[in-house]
Amino acid sequence: MLKVIAILALAAYVTAVPAVDRVDPRIDINGDWRVVGGSNAPAGAHPFIVSLRSSAGAHLRSSAGAHFCGGSILNSMNVLTAAHCLVGRSTANTGTLAGTNTLNSGGITRGSNRLIIHASYNPNTIANDIAVVRLSTALAMGGNVAAVSLNTANTGAVAAILAGWGRTCTNCGIPNNLQQLNTQTITHAACQQRWGTLVTTLQICTLTQTGQGSCQGDSGGPLVQTSNRAQLGVVSFGHASGCAVGWPDVYARVSSYINWITSAVNS
Repeated sequence: MLKVIAILALAAYVTAVPAVDRVDPRIDINGDWRVVGGSNAPAGAHPFIVSLRSSAGAHLRSSAGAHFCGGSILNSMNVLTAAHCLVGRSTANTGTLAGTNTLNSGGITRGSNRLIIHASYNPNTIANDIAVVRLSTALAMGGNVAAVSLNTANTGAVAAILAGWGRTCTNCGIPNNLQQLNTQTITHAACQQRWGTLVTTLQICTLTQTGQGSCQGDSGGPLVQTSNRAQLGVVSFGHASGCAVGWPDVYARVSSYINWITSAVNS
């Protein structure tokens, strides 16, 4: 799922008051998002991406084992995702599918034996929206299964790639084929002009044009820098009025959480 921040549209609101003052940080927890305006990803283009599934083991491909969030491979035993993807879940109903671009075929399935959510995750503001899934059995690395590299710089506006199995529009279904979108990160100042103080320096935002962006089902998935393929962000939340409506999408900034990620993986 992709967290959705509700923006109250007040037609008679005084124009002198900044739009960011109209933000109501309530979340539609039933929102499930995908890449809008993207295209089918080439086979093997994103060997670090995984689909988090709602049940483990042999049931991963059953109707009960539906895709609910994305993630990225940190190493053979750990997957990076968003905190809001794991709230209310247990290891018994959280599985992982790696090594494939299609949800219904190929790849490697694994269960989980630990869900590590950032201790300061705030479900109201979606701050510190980052988590790690510890797998029950190690992934066989190689080929279409590889660890992602993590960005450590305080990156500003750069070309980036978003990949995921989220919806292709607000009311569309989840695609079977992995989608990718060439997008652009924006500066923190530019993102705050739209989101106000809901967005901090611990987050990074993307915005290209209306009709392109993340959607329900992309949550937890990776945003990578085009030039070096290092992960810049973890898909976190978007605008409540719908997907790709010309409003910045917000991600947990990976470089802000390097120490936390290292600690979680080693815990």
